[in-house]
Amino acid sequence: MTSYGRRGDLEVRLASSPREIDAAQAIRYRVFYEEMSAIPDAETRARKRDADRFDDICDHLLVLDHALVPGEDGELPPEDPESLKKVVGCYRLLRQDVAERHGGFYTASEYDIAPLLARHADLNFLELGRSCVLQPYRTRPTVELLWHGIMHYVTAHNLDVMFGCASFEGTDPAALAAPLSYLHHFHAAPADWRVRALPERYEEMNRIPKEEVDPREALRALPPMIKGYLRAGCYIGEGAVVDRQFGTTDVLILFPVAQISDRYLSKFGAKYGTPRGS
Repeated sequence: MTSYGRRGDLEVRLASSPREIDAAQAIRYRVFYEEMSAIPDAETRARKRDADRFDDICDHLLVLDHALVPGEDGELPPEDPESLKKVVGCYRLLRQDVAERHGGFYTASEYDIAPLLARHADLNFLELGRSCVLQPYRTRPTVELLWHGIMHYVTAHNLDVMFGCASFEGTDPAALAAPLSYLHHFHAAPADWRVRALPERYEEMNRIPKEEVDPREALRALPPMIKGYLRAGCYIGEGAVVDRQFGTTDVLILFPVAQISDRYLSKFGAKYGTPRGS
């Protein structure tokens, strides 16, 4: 088991057992289905787990709080405190070589990524997904630890490009006209990196002319995760996608690692020390 770093009682590392993956799925259920507006099917509701076929082939990046003990925090799920007591945040990581052996990427259900992969056949891609942090831990230290873990994972596996879907709450793109238009006009991917939503799922992002967009106001309307992606230097794909199951409007984020801002690379590559075995 390899730890990617620690800050006080918080540690970031990969899940090392099925129980820890189960803990991540339980946290995802709490956030997506209980706190937000995802719609569970009967099995999901009964198990209180957010799970799909991709969980079996992905690596699961976790943030753990080692200060938590069973029964001490009434907010923790009571049904299995031993496996759930420490995991407070997670990310799902899917490498291209693994995806190609198991039917492709999750993102392909929303965006036409095949042309992108073909244009950059010499690069190794990593899909980021199912980002989730418990409400009391939605703070800078937790987010920074997740980024730190991702960057170490990217280095360890010689990955060149990160991508995935990021979400706005709500399924009405018209209500998100300002932030979607801002992303379209100011952060669109250049031609060589362009990715378009699938035709049957495409929702227009260009809803307000560029000269009428107030960047400061639009930035305030962005979810914190998308703001963080923009600060790191990500590109945004063409077209949004409404995900009615999860009650969200999704945009595609894309990070060629070589073009991530130097500030982020230096900050998350060294701040918490080098990975160590344990």
